[in-house]
Amino acid sequence: MDNQLTKPEILIQRIALIVVAIVLAILVGVLAVRIVKHSDPYVKEVLSLVGDWKQGNAIFQINCAGCHGWQANGRVGPSLHGVSKHKSPYGLIHQVVSGETPPMPKFQPSAQEMADLLSYLEKL
Repeated sequence: MDNQLTKPEILIQRIALIVVAIVLAILVGVLAVRIVKHSDPYVKEVLSLVGDWKQGNAIFQINCAGCHGWQANGRVGPSLHGVSKHKSPYGLIHQVVSGETPPMPKFQPSAQEMADLLSYLEKL
């Protein structure tokens, strides 16, 4: 008598089911992270504001240019040209305020200052 578990059709179905379950789990995880990110009051406030890139440039020159260079071309820190194409606004906000990437210090701009800085980074 054939064992049902060793039939190729059954094995393929089980593998497909496992793959679908893994993909669904990843999608649910990504969605959950996005919901949590966008529920942060600071992030919501920053993203609700219109930033002034000129003001953002001034904030950058005072707080960031020492490491990222006056033109954001990089020195101690990396070049920031095109950074908004590689990181989401949330990712940029988190990068600035977290201090999780040494030697970059934790920086706590006001919501308007962060909106201005995001506007400047988007122009690079």
